[in-house]
Amino acid sequence: MAHARIQNALSKHHYNFLKKVGEGSFGAAILCQHDSEKERDTKAIVKMIDISRASKQEKDDALKESKVLASLKHPYIVRYRESFHEDGWLCIVMDYCEGGDLAGKIKSARSSSKIFPQDQVVRWFTQAILALKYIHDLHILHRDLKSGNFFLSKSGNIKMGDFGIAKVLECTAACAQTQIGTPYYLSPEICQGKNYAWSSDIWSMGCILYEMCARKVPFDAPDLKSLIHRITKEQAPEARPCFKEKCVLYHVSSLVIAWSRWVLDAS
Repeated sequence: MAHARIQNALSKHHYNFLKKVGEGSFGAAILCQHDSEKERDTKAIVKMIDISRASKQEKDDALKESKVLASLKHPYIVRYRESFHEDGWLCIVMDYCEGGDLAGKIKSARSSSKIFPQDQVVRWFTQAILALKYIHDLHILHRDLKSGNFFLSKSGNIKMGDFGIAKVLECTAACAQTQIGTPYYLSPEICQGKNYAWSSDIWSMGCILYEMCARKVPFDAPDLKSLIHRITKEQAPEARPCFKEKCVLYHVSSLVIAWSRWVLDAS
């Protein structure tokens, strides 16, 4: 029933279902092809968010928010093509990144005991920070930065995606479930129930940089309570050498995390 509902919603907007590439409490991510002759050879990802339980005002606000995301133009941000609301789904159409996501790359490197070359990490981190600066200059917070929300193009460039989704989902229970599902990048202020701030995005970027170097997240624990304690109380992990050449990236990631905590304490 759910599969038929998804296909029906997509076909009404001329998208052909190819395969499901992701699924969570929010809904599903679908790899599609447009049925027009002009775009027949171009694949796209359609993020289908279930807002069937939301009020009319909440649905209108969610659609408005997705259109703001569609207006962003930057070489290191996944291009949002369009968005529409169909049969209880908020559908956000974006470019397909053939290289998969950064989380998958890190997992693969860890399982094969490989490290990313330092120049590769510098390149990816620089591209990610340029994308973050672009949205911050527009007074837009990402709100859900993690390695799984950065995607790799065919040419190997990294692109930021999936931002604003947490804000879109504020009206549903799925938001809390999604955030708790990946808590490793949450900043201290979010763990303490405070408002999301610019430093929250910066904190997450420090965690991602550390993860690219170490192939693991900087803060981990067997349960959510212990993890929150480590994030809010403990210092950033000790820097260790990870490259043959002298590496400063570990120190940079630790400084980024420490700076974010200082901003929180000073506010």
